[in-house]
Amino acid sequence: MSDTPTLPATSREWHLLSRPVGWPKPEDFALVEAALPQPAEGQVLVRNEYLSVDPYMRGRMSAAKSYAAPYELNKPMQGGAVGQVVASNAEGVAVGDHVLHFGGWREYAAVDAAQAVKVDPDAAPLSAYLGVLGMTGLTAYAGLLRTASFKEGDAVFVSGAAGAVGSQVGQIARLKGASRVIGSAGSDEKVKLLVDEYGFDAAFNYKNGPVSEQLRAAAPDGIDVYFDNVGGDHLEAAIGSLNQGGRIAVCGMISVYNNTEPAPGPRNLARLIQTRGRIEGFLVGDHYDLQPQFVREVGPWVREGRLKYRETVVEGVENTLEAFLGVLRGDNTGKMIVKLG
Repeated sequence: MSDTPTLPATSREWHLLSRPVGWPKPEDFALVEAALPQPAEGQVLVRNEYLSVDPYMRGRMSAAKSYAAPYELNKPMQGGAVGQVVASNAEGVAVGDHVLHFGGWREYAAVDAAQAVKVDPDAAPLSAYLGVLGMTGLTAYAGLLRTASFKEGDAVFVSGAAGAVGSQVGQIARLKGASRVIGSAGSDEKVKLLVDEYGFDAAFNYKNGPVSEQLRAAAPDGIDVYFDNVGGDHLEAAIGSLNQGGRIAVCGMISVYNNTEPAPGPRNLARLIQTRGRIEGFLVGDHYDLQPQFVREVGPWVREGRLKYRETVVEGVENTLEAFLGVLRGDNTGKMIVKLG
């Protein structure tokens, strides 16, 4: 093992104690002090600097079968994280390297070097690798360009548009030649941000009236692509405004994540027959082959300031749970990041 800096004897980590029913409650979780992990053969020990909290994590708190394994009770939770290697027991990764990995929700993580991706802190801020240049950005890129088959001239509607994924979808569509980009968000302040900073052609606050009416006013000629982060009334409204040959990419349905009863489906699915429309769900994990192309294309846009991004930063590992609950409430603008001391 290579030389290591002086390290603490313990590390704090979040455990799931019980599976939430409805909205997660603080008593479902505990911040636990544990012995500092030691990297086994082929592993590295990372001191996490930034953690990601994301809506999909709510699904992993349930025991229900899903695309990601449920979090184990009384064990450390996982999530995206970026940090500095402080001990290495693996070829090719040295102490001092910065890596992106999935041992989040904790201060220190021992991770397989094969599952850690080296990142360059000089090329972009470390936190950007959890958002605009990370899984969040790739989700936007793959969902819009591959799943929704975006083409120049399409009119695009994005729900949850001020969030980390939605804000990138709208900007990528604009940079790729969309005829019109419309977004919905949950506050007048976020609506202003979408138009003034992210360059959306129109945006509306879904709390100010029926989504279907506001969408028709914002997109009088209909939409060709809908990128769905919300589900519910937004999905129904998008189907109602879909043009012939329109495509809907379902990324998330945050409006139903904490429901204890099944949410009613859209009542206008028959309209897909008339429009020959298509709805397709996707997971970013199926599209990692696009990662090199994504970084090549989006990296320069970020560096040149043509693709803008926001982060909501919460400080301290002890505030990770509150940051996660904030994502479910919609408190964040852009990517929610936890910065560790």
